Amino acid sequence: MMSRWIAVTVTAGALLGSGLGETAWAQPAPIEGLDRLSPEERALVERNFERWQRMTPEERARVVQRYRYWQSMSPEERQAARDNFERFRQLPLAERQRVLEDFQRWTELSEARRQELLQAYERFQGLPAERRERILRHWQQFQQLSPEERERIVRNWERWQRLSPEERAQIRARVRQEREQRDR
Repeated sequence: MMSRWIAVTVTAGALLGSGLGETAWAQPAPIEGLDRLSPEERALVERNFERWQRMTPEERARVVQRYRYWQSMSPEERQAARDNFERFRQLPLAERQRVLEDFQRWTELSEARRQELLQAYERFQGLPAERRERILRHWQQFQQLSPEERERIVRNWERWQRLSPEERAQIRARVRQEREQRDR
């Protein structure tokens, strides 16, 4: 019995001394979910293994989702994305920061609000060029006002929105009359 313990101890010592035990301990644990990736995705992970290991499971899922989206894009869409990224990199730092903040606000919007804004943008794009230019010119003028003046205009607009269609029609008629009298 004692010789058996000695043999086990000597064998264990030899294994540890020769580095086999170290090799076994140094092997990284398999990463969960790697087996669910396609061969192409696994190859990408292996090329970036250290970064992949540092990621949380949520980050890994996002990376895979974005990679799959990229792969689903046409060559023209990929080139447009590369061009947009290059234009973004060429922007001054302050402008890049503003773009990132705007994007962050966009991602925080509900899906319903994003759809609403996209529809409004499409309506704007469908307007005649002259009308779009006039709207943009007014928006720039609004942006140049003092904060107090902008707030006053927003309050007036909110009051206007609360009026009934009949009340709005009456006000429009009165303003039209006043302009006609002034122009005479």
